Order: sequence, then C-alpha cells, then structure tokens
Amino acid sequence: MTLTQFHNIIGGQEQAARASFETYDPYTGKPWALIPADGVAEVDQAVAAAKAAFRSKDWAGLTATARGKLLNRLADLILQNAERIAAIETRDNGKLLSEMTTQLRYIPEWFRYFGGLCDKIEGAVLPIDKANMFAFTRREPLGVIAAIVPWNSPLLLLTWKLAPLLAAGNTVVIKPSEHAAASTLEFVKLFALAGFPAGVVNTVTGLPLEVGAPLVAHPDVAKVAFTGGEPGGLAVYQAAAAQMKTVTLELGGKSANIIFDDADVDNAVKGAVSGIFAASGQTCIAGSRLLVHRSIHDRVVDGLVDLAKTARIGDPSQMTTQVGPITTQDQRDKVLSYLGIARAEGATAVLGGGTPAGLDDGWFVEPTIFTSVNNQMRIAREEVFGPVLSVIPFDDEEQAFAIANDSPYGLAAGIWTQNIGRALRGAAAMEAGTVWVNTYRAVSYMAPFGGYKRSGIGRESGQEAIDAYLQTKTVWIDMLGQTANPFVIR
Repeated sequence: MTLTQFHNIIGGQEQAARASFETYDPYTGKPWALIPADGVAEVDQAVAAAKAAFRSKDWAGLTATARGKLLNRLADLILQNAERIAAIETRDNGKLLSEMTTQLRYIPEWFRYFGGLCDKIEGAVLPIDKANMFAFTRREPLGVIAAIVPWNSPLLLLTWKLAPLLAAGNTVVIKPSEHAAASTLEFVKLFALAGFPAGVVNTVTGLPLEVGAPLVAHPDVAKVAFTGGEPGGLAVYQAAAAQMKTVTLELGGKSANIIFDDADVDNAVKGAVSGIFAASGQTCIAGSRLLVHRSIHDRVVDGLVDLAKTARIGDPSQMTTQVGPITTQDQRDKVLSYLGIARAEGATAVLGGGTPAGLDDGWFVEPTIFTSVNNQMRIAREEVFGPVLSVIPFDDEEQAFAIANDSPYGLAAGIWTQNIGRALRGAAAMEAGTVWVNTYRAVSYMAPFGGYKRSGIGRESGQEAIDAYLQTKTVWIDMLGQTANPFVIR
C-alpha cells in the first residue's frame, strides 16, 4: 500500500520532508500516511518566517478591515472543502465522519465571527489629568504565536486559536499532534488560496521533545496557546514562564453531569450518553462522572444501558456509525487499564468493559458503564479519555454540588432539572468554566470556553478570546512642547 506523503508549509512554501514517520488509521490499525519528522532547524525556520511576516507591510500594513475580509474569504474556502478535509481527519484520528462533516461546516463561523471583530479592536482617548497633554491607548498584536493542538479534535481546537490570533494581527507556527497531523497540513493550504501573505501561517510536525519543546522555548515566540493533557500543559507553562511568555492552556477535565430527581429522565439519559460516548469519550469536556439522585438511580442506569447498547460501533467513515475507535493504540491500552482499575476498586460494569467482537484490527473499546462508584476511586478522579462512564449516587442538592466540585479539574459540568431555581443555584455553585443546563456538549464561536482549577488558563471563543492575543500601548503627546523641570516626573 502506498502511503500518502503530507508536507509542512513554512513561509508560504511547501517543505520537502528530510525524514517522515507513519501515521495510523485507528479503524484498521495500519499506517496510511507519512508526516514530516521535523526538528530544531525547522522550528527555527518557521519562527523566522512568522516573525518576518509579522513585521512585513503585506501583513502589518493591512487595514483591520482588509484582515477581516481575508478571514471571511478563508471561511468560504473551508466550507467548499469541508467534506474532503473531514474525510482526512476521520481517517487520521478515527473521529466519526458524521461529526467531522458537521464540524467542518461549522468551523467557518469562527473565522466569520472574528473576521467581523477585526475592525472593532479599539483603543481609547484618556481624559488625562495633566493639562496640555493628550493621551490615548492602542491595542496591538503580540507577535509570533505557537499553537499546539491535540489529536482528538485537531481542526476545531486549532480554529479556536487561529481565528482570534489572526484577527488580532498576529502570525503563527502550528504544531499539531504527531498522532493526528494530516488534516491540519491539508487545512493550512487554504490560507494561501484565501490570500494570506506568506509566513503568516506556518506548520511544523514531529515529537514533543524534538519540535514542541524548542517551539515553546524559542525566544521569538511571544505566546503559547496549548490544548492537551495536564503533563504537557504543565511543561508548556513552566517553559513559557522562564521567558515571561503568556499562555492559554486548555487541559483535562473530569466533568460532573448531574441528574436530579425532577429531571426529564429520558432527555437526561440521552444527554448523559452524548456527554460520554460521543467521540468515544475522547473529549476534554466528557461528562465522565454521572451523578444521579438515589431515588431514580436504577431507572437512569437501566435507561443508559438500554440506549448505549444500541450504539452502532465500527467504521467511522460510515455515516451511520455512532461510536468509532480510540485514536491511538497507547490510548486504547490506557483506557483498557482503567477498566481493570475500576473493577479492582469495587466498581461494577453494567455495560461493556472490554473490546467489541469482530473489530480486532482497530483500536476499539466498548461503551462501558460502571456503577457502585464513589468519588474517591481513581475511575472518578482521573481523566480516562475514553468511553467509560462512572455513575455516582447522591441524596440531595448540597451533596451533589459537593461531589461535583470535589475534583482537581473544572472544565465543564451539566445539570438536569426542571427547577429553574436549582438550575441557577447550580450554575453559581459549580466550579467549572462551562455549565450546561438540560443539554450537554454545546459550543459556539460566541461563547467563551475554558477551565477552572487544573483544567486550564484563559478562554477561547467569544469576544474575550481576542484579548488574549492583544497588548495595550499608552501614547502621550505634549501639546505645548515645554518642559519646566526635566528632573521632576510630569
């Protein structure tokens, strides 16, 4: 089988790979493409290209309105190529083609939204307390941004970084995951077609220590935007701090999804299944802890089992498939190890608990539901990142919120209730960056997204996101031109 060779783009030019590594199709467990194996030299080249572009008249000289038009043109191109690029991501990371097609049709909205914000970035004239002085502020881009993207949703999570940083006038070096880089390398070709100047968007690929670490540490990188696991986020945070760089970090989660006794149980069950088994549980917002009021515990569990066992598992490229494979073999092995850990701690698997029959070549794990779980078990405290649900009973509202908040993470949470007072109390009480009420896993380009506690720093999406890629300059003008005493502060 001939493997497809992908290439990086640096300074507007497709780069010949000096070496490559294989990337695997999770459905077959076999290699299907080759990804460039870069190193420090390519990182230096990419950062230099981004730095030159940042200072060039072709980019820095654009009006904000012209920059917005580029982003809108890009949005049109993404929509035109949605199905083709979605198929690449599905093959590379095993994400359902049905979901990827939906995502690729939605991603353009981020570029349109932030394209519209380009010429809304404003400074202010200050009513300064100094006579005969004129003072105002400017909002300016930071410079070269390092965007480091995980393997579970490469293009969506890349877009959350690209759209605001480009709208603010920055340039970027993208480092996709070594496990799922193909869709990103195809995606970035669209920037040249949209008319972006060479060097504004660049890519490097390879292993974290060989590419990620030197990119984060590069002195010409002004900020790092990272999505991934907690260990990687901590390494980025420490390296960035050593050079006084700002960061946006979107890390792990162990989100609580709470079903109260007054909830619409049928809808809550559907929401719980969506929260954990969509994307095979490989989402940072996965509602992996399902807290259920004790009075309806058995009814909810029965509903979960009945619905989840109907899930169609198999080829993610088929539009009828509902649960696909785990993206990497190592991650599949990790998920399977947690099944053993859960049983050893006393949890009971009422559904799944292994690998599905007839799919031996791919990296699959059955949708799994554990009961007899308490919040001190590892299965309830550590991010599994797979289709594994822990059901935890509670007795009252206070206990539910206490259990939910008893976690080092705080990325997302769900509440299922028909009591608006309880919904509002929960929204206030939950220590999480996003709280969904009677829904789960909804996102928008308008809505800020990010975590509390160890789930991250900063926000992506919404107007707040663009501020993370801007800095403020104050300008003073002496309108008289007379300095009375040069040795006294004015």
